[in-house]
Amino acid sequence: MACFIIPGIEAAAVTAASRIIKSKEQKKLSADTEVKFDENTLKNSKADKLKSLSAMLWGGSALLAFEHLWHGEIEPFFPFLTAMGNKEDMMEMFSEMSTVGVSMAVAVTSVWGLFTVVASKLRNKYEKEAKA
Repeated sequence: MACFIIPGIEAAAVTAASRIIKSKEQKKLSADTEVKFDENTLKNSKADKLKSLSAMLWGGSALLAFEHLWHGEIEPFFPFLTAMGNKEDMMEMFSEMSTVGVSMAVAVTSVWGLFTVVASKLRNKYEKEAKA
C-alpha cells in the first residue's frame, strides 16, 4: 500500500547527504593546490558512491509507486492513498511500511554496500597491478 514511502524517504536523505559531501569535497580539492582536479578523483569519491545509492532508491521507489498506482492503491486526489480511508486500513498500511518498506530499504542499501566494497577492492587490486 505505501511501502515505497520508506525507500523514498531514505533516497531524499541520501541525496541531500550526497550533495553536502560533494560540495565539501570540491571545496577541499580546490583549496588543496597539490592535488590536481580530475574527473577520476570525483568518480571515486564518497559523494559519487552515495549518488549511486540514491539512484537505486529513487528508481525502486518510483517503480513501486507506479505499481501501487496501477493497482488502484494511489489516487490523484486527497488523501492520495486508498488505505487512508479507515483506521483498519491505516493500521495495515503502517504495518506494511514498517515491515516491507524498511526491509526493502535495508536490502537495497545492503546490496549497494556490498557492490561498493567489491568495486573498491577490485579498483585497488587493478591500481596495484598497474603500478607494478
